[in-house]
Amino acid sequence: MLVLKSGSVVLSRRPTKPMVGARVGDLRRDGSLVLERVEEEPGDWYVQVWLREDNTFQLEYRDGVPSEQYQTRTISREKAAEAMTGWMKRDPAWKGAFQWINIGSVFEGDQRGDC
Repeated sequence: MLVLKSGSVVLSRRPTKPMVGARVGDLRRDGSLVLERVEEEPGDWYVQVWLREDNTFQLEYRDGVPSEQYQTRTISREKAAEAMTGWMKRDPAWKGAFQWINIGSVFEGDQRGDC
């Protein structure tokens, strides 16, 4: 099941693509969203977006374990929304619009590395 959160607040269980796109569109500086898969597979599976103070979108995703956490940035609200909805649909091409950096070493020993 997919869960959409802003901080610790659950915005929706089983969010729709239009809802996720609209929430990314509504982000204000220093705001963030986390879209996670719960109760599907062992581990942490999520994608998150943070609108930084410099007006760039920082995207991160985790594929099950802390060592598989990746990060990128974009200035495009549209690309940030497309990444979130692509991950949501399990579209294998969603990552292709970005150059991702593995930041897993930052989270060694952690269960989760939220923005």
